[in-house]
Parts: sequence; C-alpha cells; structure tokens
Amino acid sequence: MDNEKNSSGQLSDEKEKVSRKRSASSSNGMAGGVYGMAFIGAAIYFIQHAATFWMGVLGFIKALVWPAVLIYKMLEFLKM
Repeated sequence: MDNEKNSSGQLSDEKEKVSRKRSASSSNGMAGGVYGMAFIGAAIYFIQHAATFWMGVLGFIKALVWPAVLIYKMLEFLKM
C-alpha cells in the first residue's frame, strides 16, 4: 500500500513539473513571435534598400541586431 502511495505521489509530482515547464515555455511564445515578425520586416526593409549584394548582407545582420540597439538607445535616453 505504501508503494502505491509513493508511486502515485511521484506521478503527481512529475505531472506538476511537466505542467510548470509547459506554462513557462508557452509564455515566451508571444515574444518570440513578435521578434520573428520584427526580424522579417527589418530584413525586408534593409535588403530592399541595399544597392549591392554586400549591403544586403549587412542589412540582414542589421535585422538581427536592431532590437539590442533599440533597447540600448531607449535606456540611454531614459538615463538608466
């Protein structure tokens, strides 16, 4: 009987851990989607305005990095 209680207790603990992992990972989905859409938009913008192939490559790199620059400039503006 004790073994049954332990095994069911362990199962409920494992289920609880799995549900916590799912809720934590699903909460990041929106931010990832927003970043992905922003990346695609920035890549299209920078590549459209590129005059040469290498400017297009630079535009792709800029599309990857622009959120970090935006946050840096915002914090600089707010003097934080």
